[in-house]
This record gives sequence, C-alpha cells and structure tokens, in this order.
Amino acid sequence: MLFENKYIQQRIEKAEKLREVGINPYSNESLRNCTIAKFLNVNSDILHSEEKRDENRTYTVAGRIKFFRLMGKAAFLKIEDESGMLQIYVARDNLPEGFYNDIFKKNIEVGDIIEVSGYPFVTGQGELSLHADDLRILTKAISPLPEKYHGIQDKELRYRQRYLDLIMNSEVRKTFQIRSKVISLTRRFFENKGFLEVETPMMHPIAGGANAKPFVTHHNALGIDRFLRIAPELYLKRLIVGGFEAVFEINRNFRNEGMDATHNPEFTSIEFYWAYKTYKDLIIITKEYFEYLFEHLNLPTLLPYGNLKIDFSKFTEIPLIQSLYEIGGVPQDIVEDKEKIITFMKEKNLDVNVNMNLGQLQGELFDEYVEAKLINPTFITEYPVEISPLARRNDEKPHLTDRFELFIAGKEIANAFSELNDPLDQLERFESQIAAKEAGDDEAHEMDEDFVNALSYGMAPTAGQGIGIDRLVMMLTNEHSIRDVLLFPAMKPIKQEIDLYEDQEN
Repeated sequence: MLFENKYIQQRIEKAEKLREVGINPYSNESLRNCTIAKFLNVNSDILHSEEKRDENRTYTVAGRIKFFRLMGKAAFLKIEDESGMLQIYVARDNLPEGFYNDIFKKNIEVGDIIEVSGYPFVTGQGELSLHADDLRILTKAISPLPEKYHGIQDKELRYRQRYLDLIMNSEVRKTFQIRSKVISLTRRFFENKGFLEVETPMMHPIAGGANAKPFVTHHNALGIDRFLRIAPELYLKRLIVGGFEAVFEINRNFRNEGMDATHNPEFTSIEFYWAYKTYKDLIIITKEYFEYLFEHLNLPTLLPYGNLKIDFSKFTEIPLIQSLYEIGGVPQDIVEDKEKIITFMKEKNLDVNVNMNLGQLQGELFDEYVEAKLINPTFITEYPVEISPLARRNDEKPHLTDRFELFIAGKEIANAFSELNDPLDQLERFESQIAAKEAGDDEAHEMDEDFVNALSYGMAPTAGQGIGIDRLVMMLTNEHSIRDVLLFPAMKPIKQEIDLYEDQEN
C-alpha cells in the first residue's frame, strides 16, 4: 500500500505538525523573484569584492532542498531549481523567534521545496551563497529522496519514475532540454524555408504510409476499427495534390512492433513534402538542416558517440548496391543475382528466405554487412523498387528508385524519396503489397483507394522525407537507448517483470 513506509509516515506527521501551527505545507503561492542562475550571475561581482557581501541586495529564490547540514545555531542548505544549485546559509538569530528550533530544525528536510529571501555573500570557502533573512516551506515532500551519492542506480526505476530521475540527475534534464530545442529549431528551420506546418489524423481507416504493424483501436460511435498512424505520409501527399507546395508535420507515430535500444512503440519524427523538388534537393536541405541545428545548439561538429567519433561535417553519398561491395565486402559478382545471393547467405550461415525477391535480398545483405559500418552521416541512395513501395522509379534504372536513407553511427536517421505520382504505378504497387500481406507479411501496405484516387487528379513532382527525432537526439546527446531520450518510454507492466525475474531465478 502507498505511504506505509515508516519514514514516509514520519514525514506525514511533520506535515501535520506544520498545519497545527498554522503553516500550510502545500502552499499555492510563491514570491520568488529570481532564478538561481540569475542570482549567481548578477551577484558574481561579489566574489571579487572586498566586503564579500552586499546586504543592500535582496532576492527571493525557491527550490528543492538537495543537501541539509545542521550546525547547532546555524545550517547550510543547498537548493535546486531548473536553472541550477545554490547554497543557503540559515542562522537562528536571523529568523523569527522560535522558528529555527521549533519549525525549521524539526519539520524541514531534504526533498522539501522552500522559498528563501536574503542577501548574497561569499563563504569562507569562496562559494557565492544566499544569507537567509526569511524562509518558508512551499511543498512538503513525504517520500524521501534516494541517497545523494548513489542516486538512482536502477534504470528501470529511472524510466518508470522519470520525475524522480529528473529530481536526482541534472544531466538527464539537460538531455531533455536539448530535445526540446531540437524540436523547436526543426520547426523554425522549415518555417524559414517557406514550409507550412499542418496537422493530419492520428487515427486512420487504413494503416498506410510505411511498412509496419499497426495498433488497432475501435471507434464506438461509428462502430468501426481505426489504426493509430504509423506515418502521416499519405495524408501529407494529399495536401500536395490539393495545391500546397511545401508542408511539414512534427508527428507522433505508433508501431506495434518490438522494443529495443532504437525502437519504442510510439516515437516522434518530422515528415515534410516539397513540390517541384527531387530527392537530390532533399540531400541538400538535409545538410543545411544539420548545419542549422549545430549552429543554434552551439555543438562542435565532431561528437562522441560511445567509443565512436561522428564527424557531422563529413556527409557522403553512395548507392545501396555499390555499398554492398565497397563498404560491406560482399563479392561484387553476386549482388545483382538472386540465386547467388541465396547461396552466399547460406554459406555464411545466415537466415535466408528463398521466397524473397532480389530487392528484398539486397536489403538483407545491406542490413547484415553495411549498416553498422556507416558512422559518419551517409546517404544510401537508389533503393530497389521492391522495398520502396511509395518511391518513384528512376527513369534510367526502373528497377531502382529515387530514394535515400541517411545513416549515422550505424542507425537509420532519415528516409526520403522522389514521390511516386503515377496513379497506375501506385495502384500496381499497392496490389503487390496486398499479395505480400496475403502471403504472411503483416507489415505490408494496405490498399488505399482514396490515395490512389487523389493521385489521379495529378500531384506535382514532389520529394518527401521523414527524420527520426528520437534517434537524432540520441546522436546529439551521446545516449544509446531510445528510452533515455523519451520522458516516458513504454515499459512492461511491473508484474510481468517480476514474473520474468522469478523465472530466471528458478
């Protein structure tokens, strides 16, 4: 049961004692007029002054107590707000009579959120601090914080109780501040380029826009099933048909697939579509986008990622089939022969589905031999048409598409192509996808007749792209699990984890 722990009960009793003396332990107002970062900044001159204090300056700050040391008639605290940490000096004789001994010492402790007024001074150890003239509690914390020096070691607990993770780890807050800035800068970049931000449905009558297994829900009023969107692509392209020439959506997508270091059932991406452009134009704008992010985030272009170094100033480009032998080391004479690929994969003891077509097998080779080797930003171009159901065929090589995927540190970050705007070709591709679904591929596209009908009215030559925001933030913050860049990642129910642990123990 909640709150049965004896330490929590002691804290609840302290909250009641505060109420008994007329102090509300859960105040609804604060007189704070200065953040901690501002206090430290505007008073930094005192560090170099002769007096080492200025009693004519008065500030009111607020924050959570992270450290508490009593020394008889005085105490040192450290409080933290979103902007930083500040040391507070509290002396008995500077507070109202009886407050220090009867209220402060007995009922205020680490974890509580307090408001303190006073003046800046420098301690004997040279730390800029605030000398308290007034102190009051704003929020009584009845659950104690984890031990200071060890913090939260259990990652599962960090993800489940992100609020506690954020309280204890300022570096975690910095990661999510960067994530927020990335999304804001992304929006600003595309708006500056003349793109219009739009919103499209999150519940679709047909699961389309990408090869993925959808989540299914039910609409009670209509009495029909709906699919949480796996991608907004088909709706955004309808808008291009309708006459908009540059649109984007920063969107949440949902895919009913496995979870691992780079996959979460719901994730964030940006998709944008640009009329009268090709995938080659998207390569250019993608480079500009990264330059914009690095400039405005004040990041060096050479970033660590685990044991790797990613040089974001070095973008390269190579066709997929060429990458198989130049990067992957696959024999060049087999990469365009289905039977030779099957023989090669069997010789290498790789799982191989002999019913796959040539393009699918080339994709398997790429996944096995090339992807992990793409450390610096690399555009892989000219994907086989069999694994690109929505991309436009290349005019000179109709078995390939005008498409690229961007890989960084061995992970796909973006997918883009010149869009297919031939309604008959699109209909044929959808029909082949239906055949694949009937053959057992539960991630294959459904037929979307309305989208094909939209194309029949004419869609201008268009290029479209999706960029995974979560994976991009992972690269920029040197995080190696997608759960470390999602505030509230998907987690197994606690009982499932307990059962799994017990099974492993037995």
